Amino acid sequence: MPGQQNEVTFRFLAEPTDVNFGGKVHGGMVMKWIDQAGYACAVAWSGAYCVTASVSGIQFVKPILIGDLVTVRARLIHTGTSSMHLAVDVQASDLRSGEPRLATSCVMVFVALDRPDGRPAPVPAWVPRNEDDVRLQGFAQRLMAMSKAMEHEVVALHPVAQRD
Repeated sequence: MPGQQNEVTFRFLAEPTDVNFGGKVHGGMVMKWIDQAGYACAVAWSGAYCVTASVSGIQFVKPILIGDLVTVRARLIHTGTSSMHLAVDVQASDLRSGEPRLATSCVMVFVALDRPDGRPAPVPAWVPRNEDDVRLQGFAQRLMAMSKAMEHEVVALHPVAQRD
């Protein structure tokens, strides 16, 4: 039911097929996991098909190793008319020690569509429920302002880059 589920958590083990030649999970795989969890959260909130509009401030903090328990948590931190801003954190834990560590974090923006090749569709409004929610919503709003400024810079450099 739209407007009810504002968080999604995926858990799985990092596998040998996920790693690069250095023995660590490569960034592209981590970004795939982030996009999957973000998509699941956006669809759960909106009840509609969603597309990724942007990924901001991605930080690769610590490596993920083969056999680590990986937790990808996506949670809603701001809604617009048809957009949803999600904070996504990737945590890795060594199963032997149980020690968790933040591996990657970012903020994603998804847009709900009325059909896969359609137009933006309205999403239920999200309201912060506690201090942490308010803090994260403020973070999303600051990122929106920075993103808008960057968009103007890109268009100034490359006029063909203007969005529809």
